[in-house]
Amino acid sequence: MTEAANTASLTAAADAFAERLNRYRRWREDLTSTIIEYQQWAEQNNASEGEEDLRIYELIDELKSDKLIVALAGEFSRGKTELLNALFFSDLERRLLPSSAGRTTMCPTELRWDEKDGACIKLLPIETRKTTLSISEYKSTPVHWTTLHILKPRDQDELSRVFNEVTKTKWVPIKEAQDLGLYHPELESEEVVTVKDGTVEIPIWRHALINYPHPLLKQGLVILDTPGLNALGAEPELTYSTLPNAHAILFLLAADAGVTKTDMAVWKEHINRTEGNNGQERVVALNKIDLLWEAIDNDADYAATLGKQIDETARLLGVKKENIFPISAKLGLTGKIKSNAAAIKRSGIVPLEQKLADEIVPAKHEIIRRKVVYEISQRLQTSETLIKSRIASNQKQIETVRSLGGKNKDAIRKMVEHLRGEKTRYDKEIQGFNVTRQALAKQAALLFSQLSIENMDKLIEKTRRDMKESWTTRGLRVGMQSFFKGTTETMDNVKKIADEIKKSVDVIFAKLEKEYGMKSMSPPNLSLVPYVMEFRKLETRAEEFRNSATVVVTEQAFVIQKFFITMVSEARKIFSDCHGNARSWFQAVGAQVQGQILEHKRTIDQDMETLKKVHENMDNISSRMAELDNVRHNLEDELSLITGLIKRIQQPIR
Repeated sequence: MTEAANTASLTAAADAFAERLNRYRRWREDLTSTIIEYQQWAEQNNASEGEEDLRIYELIDELKSDKLIVALAGEFSRGKTELLNALFFSDLERRLLPSSAGRTTMCPTELRWDEKDGACIKLLPIETRKTTLSISEYKSTPVHWTTLHILKPRDQDELSRVFNEVTKTKWVPIKEAQDLGLYHPELESEEVVTVKDGTVEIPIWRHALINYPHPLLKQGLVILDTPGLNALGAEPELTYSTLPNAHAILFLLAADAGVTKTDMAVWKEHINRTEGNNGQERVVALNKIDLLWEAIDNDADYAATLGKQIDETARLLGVKKENIFPISAKLGLTGKIKSNAAAIKRSGIVPLEQKLADEIVPAKHEIIRRKVVYEISQRLQTSETLIKSRIASNQKQIETVRSLGGKNKDAIRKMVEHLRGEKTRYDKEIQGFNVTRQALAKQAALLFSQLSIENMDKLIEKTRRDMKESWTTRGLRVGMQSFFKGTTETMDNVKKIADEIKKSVDVIFAKLEKEYGMKSMSPPNLSLVPYVMEFRKLETRAEEFRNSATVVVTEQAFVIQKFFITMVSEARKIFSDCHGNARSWFQAVGAQVQGQILEHKRTIDQDMETLKKVHENMDNISSRMAELDNVRHNLEDELSLITGLIKRIQQPIR
């Protein structure tokens, strides 16, 4: 193979992640357009209500704002930023982010793209740590951020100058560092801090958002570049919220050093205990294998040494060896910039990129399938059932009209009277169904009140009050424990109410099927399992936080602040998501009940109208047959449309 062909082959492999991400984006866009097309059909055919419309619009917004989050974590000087440059930004032909010897990224840095903001870097001052607001909450209040606009996104000098902000530090008195929660003398031996003449070196910024129009970022990729051990520990939201919500974590080690004490601290304290909510993949990169090349001349000795490092890393971290990738981010970046096939291959970066492509993007795809595709499929299938019911009713009407050709007016009059009696009986039944619906609405109101943000905020306020009134470490821990006991009790109550609603609905459908021959239907149960699991994971993290040395040595007010910024804000989000899911579930259940009742009433009314017209004028039979034929063709077209939408919704990534 020629050098050019070899380079092209490796470049194609290196671009596998970008290609997978592009295919996922196209699938997501097609899913979005399918949902929009269904919503338009529902509006045109009066097949939806206001709250249902709102939920569909929410799903569309979720898809449009969907992101794939990849986080890089590890101790200082492990090459995180260099790997980031090599994996995602080598097409720029130089380093996008600052990557030099020693400390580089001093604050958590997110790279993303939001067209409405334009190219810029947003920086959150470190002083905001004194408030009770989380970084997530600050993201919705832009006034607190310092924004530096990038006027020329391809100008490397301007990019270097602007992005260099994430490396900046300043010296503050020890008391100031303590007030910010960035310095604990009792833990100094375990932290990477610099103290000089009664001052402490701290980052200028708490968090950075880099909004950059790179093709991968435009496709929905978000990259989180984290600082080392001290900054991770100082910003608990990273450990307890941001990292768990990443879809993949790349953990970096130095191949020549292996797993050091501080590496193990980062792994245990911030990575391994972070049970992700997104089918999260943890990948370990043994970076800087080029240092081993320099130290070991013999290929056999090099291979043996590297093999031992991989085995030892797998043993210490408890990960599979196939999830450990020996690489040289530096060589990978320079090889890509110079289109050097030999350098790219020797860097080991291609297998890592293939791992990202083969596992992380498909895992993200599966999350959306479980969440969005399942919900919209239920709605589409309900619509499909309704159309099929209308087609069956139409066919019955055609047969009825056809049979009227051999009957006299008296026989038709008797049929009208019979149908009128059936309608009167059904109208009485409707009154009973309306009473049942009112009872269901009351149960739903109770369900929603249990899951309301107001109810959660009452629990939050009680927990905050109890913790503030406690002057002991034990009291603080009891307060945290009580909070999760309260959330568990709420979820238990929600399940009981939802089960009662489901039983009531099943009774309604059974009666409709038995007395009126309607299609048998049984809506699914409200699934609370994903939210219960998220609460359990969060409670596990809270338990670790309660028992950590930080709670013992840190000033009480800051302990409370950390707990509420991390655990409570995440619990509030889970509650909100569960509330939305419960409301959507009840709307779907109610729509099925209402649809069945109204469809039967519609059928009776249509039969009555047909018989009346024929009774008044026997010549109407042929024209009525033509009308019904036209209706049948329209219904078949609608069924074809909905069936096609269901197939499109279920399509895998292509």
